[in-house]
Amino acid sequence: MLIDGELVASSTGATFENVNPATEEVLGVVADGTADDMHRAIAAARRAFDETTWSTDRAFRKHCIEQLQAGLEAVQEELREQLILEVGAPRMLTHGPQLDVPLEHSLTYPAKLMDEYPWVTDLPDVPDLRGSLTHRRIVKEPVGVVGAITPWNFPFEVIINKVGQALATGNTMVVKPAPDTPWNATLLGRVIAERTDIPAGVINIVNASDHFVGEELTLSPLVDAISFTGSTTVGQRIMEKGAATMKRLFLELGGKSATIVLDDADLGIASFMGMAVCTHAGQGCAIPTRMLLPRSRYDEGVELIRSMMAAVPYGDPQDPGNLQGPQISAKQRDRVLGYIQKGIDEGATLALGGKRPAHLDKGFFVEPTMFTDVDNSMTIAQEEIFGPVLVVIPFDDDDDAVRIANDSKYGLAGTVFSGSTERSMAVASRVRAGSMSVDGGAAYMADLPFGGYKQSGVGRQNGVAGFDQYLETKSIAWPA
Repeated sequence: MLIDGELVASSTGATFENVNPATEEVLGVVADGTADDMHRAIAAARRAFDETTWSTDRAFRKHCIEQLQAGLEAVQEELREQLILEVGAPRMLTHGPQLDVPLEHSLTYPAKLMDEYPWVTDLPDVPDLRGSLTHRRIVKEPVGVVGAITPWNFPFEVIINKVGQALATGNTMVVKPAPDTPWNATLLGRVIAERTDIPAGVINIVNASDHFVGEELTLSPLVDAISFTGSTTVGQRIMEKGAATMKRLFLELGGKSATIVLDDADLGIASFMGMAVCTHAGQGCAIPTRMLLPRSRYDEGVELIRSMMAAVPYGDPQDPGNLQGPQISAKQRDRVLGYIQKGIDEGATLALGGKRPAHLDKGFFVEPTMFTDVDNSMTIAQEEIFGPVLVVIPFDDDDDAVRIANDSKYGLAGTVFSGSTERSMAVASRVRAGSMSVDGGAAYMADLPFGGYKQSGVGRQNGVAGFDQYLETKSIAWPA
């Protein structure tokens, strides 16, 4: 772990195993942090914020972020192999959102924004109560100590987005990575300790097999903000437990995103989105898991999607041709299989897959799975499965499609396809979701705010909106 500038073992000497989800073999061990370790990390972050110039010296912060960028680029291939092994991330995805895309942008964008951001804004003078003029100024200042709690599905991508923006804005941090995928975080800690001038305590990384060690961040009065990416259930607990100390919160939570295919769309192109549910075995919060097809073209669309999903290459994540790897754990695999059985029990038609693959005797795999004849009220259409399971739902017209898309407690992302961009945009504007892809547009990058409506979260990650989340606003007035 990285605590107060040093690479350390657990205070008890305990370790826990890191398991390869594709082979079920133990990769090795990692330090198993305790509540005492977390308290030391929090104290170090508090001291670094309160007693050093980190929060005010922007030039030095930018220098350190540039060092971190260079350090991560130097270990990029080591990091790639780790992500494939511990996350089960298909190799092809490490050349995209798992590694290469965030490594290229997630530190460089906030470093660039540091030079452009309006840290100080002067407003026009106004008369005070005596009639004399008053100067007025708005100043942006860092929140303080940020507790970052990160998931296992895209671990490096999520951590580096939080680190880039929190450090660029002058905060100090404690990072609690998911216990299923700890090594990418410990490698980050090693790079920080060995290749950068980031002062001791500015960023700390505490691994733990016990999720409640991370809850110390939420409970501690020394922590000013929590930046969490993960399930809605855990996000609700963080919001509840953080209320006692009025924590600033960024919560990027679950999703049940819909792809709306309008009746004038190119069905062949739109149907490719059905395969998206197989990407990284469906373990992505914004992956579209509901496919909405016009009733007039439903049978045609179902056959296209079924044929495409049946051809999805899956299996060994080391194979550069595979799009789908394993679920992260046996627990997650069994959870997905339980949802599949629930879909069958509630009357949906299992049109493809639905089982553990017969040809893969090791690993936590689930076949690409597709349900048809799905009503949006069914469990498989309402709850986040986090597996390679697509539900295909018919609709009558544009209004009905929007109604179905919005009939969800989630509102993270969505997609619309039409033969008319104007029509697609009109539908997208009515879907209550934080990110919308229209006719195949890319709706995610470091400069684009990402987050959800409703139970998909609070706040935004990335972009200027994400930068703002790690800052407080101070208003100052004085006599002219």
